[in-house]
Amino acid sequence: MPGNDEPPTSMSTTGSEDASSDAESSSDCCNSITSASDFDCSRQSFTSDCSSSKHSSPSSSPPKTITLDDVMSAARDLSNLTLAHEIIVNRDFHVEQPHLPQNSLEKQVKDIVHKAFWDGLESELNDDPPEYEHAIKLLEEIREILLSFLSPGANRLRTQILEVLDMDLIRQQADKEAVDIQGLASYIITIMGKLCAPVRDDEVKNVITLSREIFRVLDLMKMDMVNFTIQSLRPDLQRQSVEYERAKFQSIVEKTPSESMSISIKLNPCL
Repeated sequence: MPGNDEPPTSMSTTGSEDASSDAESSSDCCNSITSASDFDCSRQSFTSDCSSSKHSSPSSSPPKTITLDDVMSAARDLSNLTLAHEIIVNRDFHVEQPHLPQNSLEKQVKDIVHKAFWDGLESELNDDPPEYEHAIKLLEEIREILLSFLSPGANRLRTQILEVLDMDLIRQQADKEAVDIQGLASYIITIMGKLCAPVRDDEVKNVITLSREIFRVLDLMKMDMVNFTIQSLRPDLQRQSVEYERAKFQSIVEKTPSESMSISIKLNPCL
């Protein structure tokens, strides 16, 4: 009975198509799930790699900030190290007074400034009444320079200098217009004669009537003191040269970043 067989055939075909459709849908779903799973795995792997990279990266720590003071401090330390090395290896090393060329602009400017300063001071002292403020500041500076020349055991001379060049007393005398500038200048020159090296004796005698030359001779005396200190330190530096230079350089390296070190070395090309 063909009529009775047709409906089952149709149903079978429809069922087969539905089954095929379900299979395809199931396959698509499976593929979709697999794709999503792969994406999640990839995302987890990427996240894990990024996290691992973030923890393992050396740049995760904040960079050290270098200030100008750090750079200048390193430059000073390296300069001191260079100076110590030069004292050790060069027996003839000493400090000299700089000599400016006679017609150089720097010397002309220096001479003009110095002349203006001393002329101004002379004018103040010749005023009626005299103005002593700048003169007192100069006396105070001279006192500190003279005290710096004294050895630790020269207590008597130190006390005498402090008594004669008592700034509070001199200011009180200035208020009463009773400052003995010539007497103070003579005392200062006498002390300079006691303290300075023999090679300066003639120059001290030449400045007795020229008070403004006191500072020039004091500068020469400071040069003598520096050279005397260099000669005194040289034997100790020579005995401890290796240990001193190694310790000094290690100290510079520890407190100074590499960038600052490179800048400082450029500032000290002889290193």
